[in-house]
Amino acid sequence: MNTVTTGDCIEQLAAIPAGSVNLVVADPPYNIGIDYGNGSRADRLPDAAYIEWTRQWIAAAARTLAVDGTMFVICGQEYAGDHQIAMRDAGLHWRNTVTWVETFGVNCRRKFNRTSRPMHYFTKHPRRFTFNVESLNTPSARQTKYGDKRASLTGKVLDDVWTISRVCGTFRERVQGVPTQLPLTLVRRIVSGMSRPGDLVVDPFTGSGTTGVVCVETGRLFHGIELREEYAAIARARVEAAVIISNEATPCA
Repeated sequence: MNTVTTGDCIEQLAAIPAGSVNLVVADPPYNIGIDYGNGSRADRLPDAAYIEWTRQWIAAAARTLAVDGTMFVICGQEYAGDHQIAMRDAGLHWRNTVTWVETFGVNCRRKFNRTSRPMHYFTKHPRRFTFNVESLNTPSARQTKYGDKRASLTGKVLDDVWTISRVCGTFRERVQGVPTQLPLTLVRRIVSGMSRPGDLVVDPFTGSGTTGVVCVETGRLFHGIELREEYAAIARARVEAAVIISNEATPCA
């Protein structure tokens, strides 16, 4: 099962059985004036309208989560607090807010340069959830810098600051035709760390289909939702290409 449907995410999420989703990965519009095809004004709602819409889609997504399910929301700094409150009010439990340092940020003239995004990590249950330490471990400074014999051979769990370059226009990874795109490295870390092979992962704002590609690579099931059909078509093609590559890489029995 690897599907991308077209339509409003709140309506589409309502069609998913409650308790059937293991992981929701969401990168919603940030309400900062990005043109997704309907002009930049469509991404500049009044604060109250944007916050209410945020609460609605988060509640709809939370309903689909399994008892041990997880939601990971990447958002802009302007409304980071509103997303966190909406996730809490939807009955989810806060685990971390990870800071994604983008490397290639946005230069600003009258404020500090924009080089990071908050990512809220919440679970359906306070103690029952998937957290694959082996996928989230990294060598510690004790190992790499100090050669300390007390260091764990398996390293340490990642810090809550992740430095991963955003996908710039000239990058080989860049998919043409979609205004925003998450890096594969970032999404691999989330999907591999917060779900298991065979789990169902839902992305309510599929865009270029990065989450779907990662799910194919890592053996997860994927369901994407995309408002615009032209973006959904790009995502489907990208996921289908990933399936072909995956099948070619799998040796015959």
